[in-house]
Amino acid sequence: MHSPARIASLLRPALSSTLRTPFTTGPTTASFHHLLRRSLATTIPADATPSVDPSLPQFVVGTRNGFLPRQDPLVVLPERFAPLESLLQRMPLTREDGERGLLWDGRFGDAVEKELPVLDVDGVEDSRTLMALFRDYTFAASAYLLEPCDIMNRKRGDYGLGRNRLPKNLAVPLSQVATKIGARPFMEYAQSYALYNYKKKDPQGPLEYDNLALIRSFSGMPSETGFILVHVAMVAHTGDQVKHTLAALSAVERQDRAAFDQELKGLLTVLQRINATMDTMWNRSEPEDYNKFRTFIFGTKAQPMFPQGVVYEGVSDQSVFYRGESGANDSIVPSMDNLLQLTARMPVNPLTEILRDFRSYRPANHNAWLAWLEKRAHELNVRDFAVQDSNSAVLYLALIDQIREFRGRHWNFTKEYIIKHTRHPVATGGSPITTWLPNQLAVVLSAMVAVGKTIQPERLTPYNRALAQELTARADAQARILEREVAGLKKLFVGQDVQSGDART
Repeated sequence: MHSPARIASLLRPALSSTLRTPFTTGPTTASFHHLLRRSLATTIPADATPSVDPSLPQFVVGTRNGFLPRQDPLVVLPERFAPLESLLQRMPLTREDGERGLLWDGRFGDAVEKELPVLDVDGVEDSRTLMALFRDYTFAASAYLLEPCDIMNRKRGDYGLGRNRLPKNLAVPLSQVATKIGARPFMEYAQSYALYNYKKKDPQGPLEYDNLALIRSFSGMPSETGFILVHVAMVAHTGDQVKHTLAALSAVERQDRAAFDQELKGLLTVLQRINATMDTMWNRSEPEDYNKFRTFIFGTKAQPMFPQGVVYEGVSDQSVFYRGESGANDSIVPSMDNLLQLTARMPVNPLTEILRDFRSYRPANHNAWLAWLEKRAHELNVRDFAVQDSNSAVLYLALIDQIREFRGRHWNFTKEYIIKHTRHPVATGGSPITTWLPNQLAVVLSAMVAVGKTIQPERLTPYNRALAQELTARADAQARILEREVAGLKKLFVGQDVQSGDART
């Protein structure tokens, strides 16, 4: 295992790379660069005690917290932000007390304009407060912009147009907070909607689904609660994912085959737990409910509801476009893609352009971790080391199969939760609904077949020989099914074959 000091030194090249390639539309201010330096100068926590340093970013990848925040999220805003807190308490379609909220009959926008002053966030430096403000301002901004779309969808089944201007009382403080934490001023999966939106029922209890409750909600529906908290419960396993990833890299560096195989087994156990937790989504969040709250997590980029984007009043007269919240912003699968060198196999096409754009919508330290991991796995050539030994290759293949299961389930969710209930052609993040996920799944399936061809069956244990045959045969069959499935579904939706450059509009 790398020491904390060693991890910090390894992450520094990722910082340099990140600074050389800033966000295209995101913050590039000196304070953002300072945050990146502050974030990456820290070590990955090596013990079970979270740091209480208020200046340390909440999202710092670690072996304790994985991709979750290093401290439990702040539930209620400080008193000086009471006007925003009050609006958010009254916002959901159905409030916590069972009464109809401001969004139910389209009163939220008027309430924002009448009740909310331009609150001063300049002096806020505590990272926990900053993250809570980012979460809450992004909830308010999305509710404001998409409120007309929700009303239209409930009446007619389509979305119409969203509001194309974000008022100063939301735009200015949101932009200021976003700059402080190094984010775009729009809702994200990690820093707002999902991973900074839970509280423990028992503060001393475990990070497990039954001990979790939601902080903010658009709908107030149990299905939205389940949708968000299943993601949190999945990511709760990622401390071990980070631990085994670092140890596997160290084993390759030392050319220690036994240790490498042991860490692959550890990763396999973690991914099996994550996939098992992911599978509980079917019971926690009803497919027919998803489109009742999905409206509010759409973005403004590549969405017909925002043909001209959105102007942030008091910030700029230029319209901006941002991708919506998406599970594609999570770091579980990208970490495995990078460790197993699957990212390099992604085709050069517009769908992969969208994937890379998605992966920039996450905490700065997560981005640095992923950049470093991709570079380090390439330097060590993890895949080559794995396939040099047939029994290691089977473990490597089994890990890719877990990614196949994850992406395959995500595709099944898309079909059951979205495609069966709407003909809206793009997902919340702006990707084409029938072709984007299969683009990545097809790469995983082809990688499995390719690895299978490197394995020498006569060198395998009987169990591994049977397992390798089963996994490669399954991948080959699923690839054929996927191709036919996508060809049929594409006919039901417009604009599924994106052209080069569409990913950036």
